[in-house]
Amino acid sequence: MISSGMSASISLVVTEQDTAIALGSGDVAVLGTPRVVALSEKAAVAALAGSLPGGATTVGTNITLDHLAASGVGSGVTATATVISVKGKEIIFSVDVSESDKLIAKGAHTRFVVDRTRFIGSIS
Repeated sequence: MISSGMSASISLVVTEQDTAIALGSGDVAVLGTPRVVALSEKAAVAALAGSLPGGATTVGTNITLDHLAASGVGSGVTATATVISVKGKEIIFSVDVSESDKLIAKGAHTRFVVDRTRFIGSIS
């Protein structure tokens, strides 16, 4: 059962492949915002691990993220996603991404519970 307060954290050491240059989102060798978004989504998925009914998965439908500070190659960052609301199949998370004690991004992420087979069939 999914409930408010469920949480997970995912850590990453920033590599060249995670930079804005590599991701095409800028021309500086710092952690790219698309990678911050992906890390935040990964934390949300991890927060739900083992809590979904059989045959179900979740899909991301919205993310609002403020990328507040840069992180260079070699920096360790951690994304934490916490369930703040469950309304039927809609799950809303707060998301924070930090480098040590420095907040580098914050926002909200929405995911919906879907039947995996039906969802995959709908995109064919």
